[in-house]
Amino acid sequence: MTHSLFLVTLVVDDYDRAKDFYCGALGFDCLQDQPLPEENKRWVVIAPKGGHGASLLLAQAADEKQKAAIGNQTGGRVGFFLKTDDFARDHAAMVARGVRFLEEPRHEAYGTVAVFADPYGNTWDLIEHSS
Repeated sequence: MTHSLFLVTLVVDDYDRAKDFYCGALGFDCLQDQPLPEENKRWVVIAPKGGHGASLLLAQAADEKQKAAIGNQTGGRVGFFLKTDDFARDHAAMVARGVRFLEEPRHEAYGTVAVFADPYGNTWDLIEHSS
């Protein structure tokens, strides 16, 4: 039996706002954006360009409990990890597109990393692993 994690839900306040950030500032591809009229929702799937990992399902919060989870889906911990093959290139491009980094790049035993925040406050690592 073979399994793989292919999709992770990210609760957001607005489909278009989230899509603009992830596809604009981060350069992700929009793989699907389909209306689900019977549910008054959309099926919006995004993924990093050229990526081979899981995609994100952007899910607009539908009630107060879901709205309370926006930006805090992992309890304040870094919850998302964006792997790159060229940290300096991608860090500079993201800064130029207005991505807010919470720290300066740092070099760890495992690679070069810096934490950034999405518009909701979710924290992400941009990381290039050591060879």
